[in-house]
Amino acid sequence: MENIIRRLREAGGMTQEELARKLGVTRQTINAIENNKYNPTLELAFKLARLFGRPVDEVFQYRPVKTLRGQWL
Repeated sequence: MENIIRRLREAGGMTQEELARKLGVTRQTINAIENNKYNPTLELAFKLARLFGRPVDEVFQYRPVKTLRGQWL
């Protein structure tokens, strides 16, 4: 899963801490989401999209990956 949270946050002039406070999560959570190390819950994904006034599928994009057996997930 990839996202454009960092780009949207910076365009809005917000720090990770400010965004986290608005969403009721930690700065570390925002950092992990921005670095694609954590996929947010569905509820948090919708909150992020709503906060930035974008559709959730514009903010988060699923990119299939190939398994060791050559199958796509």
